[in-house]
Amino acid sequence: MVALQILIDGFAVSALYALGAIGFTLIFGVSGVLNLSHGALMVAAAVAAWAANGDLLVGNYAGAVFGVGVSLALALLTYAFIVRPIQRSQAIRNEEREIFILTATLLWGIVIQELIAYLYTSNAKTVLPIVEGVVAILGVRTPTNEIFTAVVCWGAIALLWFLVNRTRTGKAVLAASMNPRGVTLLGIELAWIYIAVWAIYGVLAGIAGVLLGMFLGVSSYSVGPLTASAFSIVVLGGLGSVSGSLIAAYVVGYLETLTAYLVSPAYRTIPALLLLVAVMYVRPRGLLGRR
Repeated sequence: MVALQILIDGFAVSALYALGAIGFTLIFGVSGVLNLSHGALMVAAAVAAWAANGDLLVGNYAGAVFGVGVSLALALLTYAFIVRPIQRSQAIRNEEREIFILTATLLWGIVIQELIAYLYTSNAKTVLPIVEGVVAILGVRTPTNEIFTAVVCWGAIALLWFLVNRTRTGKAVLAASMNPRGVTLLGIELAWIYIAVWAIYGVLAGIAGVLLGMFLGVSSYSVGPLTASAFSIVVLGGLGSVSGSLIAAYVVGYLETLTAYLVSPAYRTIPALLLLVAVMYVRPRGLLGRR
């Protein structure tokens, strides 16, 4: 029974990680940015949904939408006021831009984390689930919300695949990730592509954050572990590789679930980080990375 419970819980957790990491991978693949405020955006979305339910009494669905909207707004603010000024600055040498962006997004994430703690304390918060009840899977009682979480995550990933591969905007985004100069020669403004990518990323991070708040709950202390997990997944899968991130999300998700059940929830992130160190020695470009 424990093995089946780990299998079910690990699948849902991994789906959440996959959804969060795929947006993280998308903005790196297109704009070359590793956003270290990622965990803060997810937590902000969950806390915003929780606050909308409790303070504004808007209902579960509207609260979830509000949380995603907050993440979207923060993602666009991150690009407009943190990332873009550094990318366009003439005072920063090209070879130093990445470290400046890493530092700036890390500090921005800390600002968001502290603001959340100041406004709503650092206590854990659980968003009211959209779907309630319990179902039995091969004798294991599983919250319906857990199944709902996995379905929504994979539904969002499928929609992203359709957007990138079957729409004109998506194909422009895909082309920009391969050859930005070629895209500009076709008359497509890169700035708008970057805005679109950051908007998509904000929505994906928001959905993942709200679902995480419904599934496990979050607090301001969740910011660091969530960012570390996303970073581990994209590096393990290969920077810029969406398929690699999906595989790595399930490796990390199941490692963390196994550790939480068999050792202690307090140590759930340690095995994944140790695996990341090992992979960086053996295969620095990750599972499916090209660079």
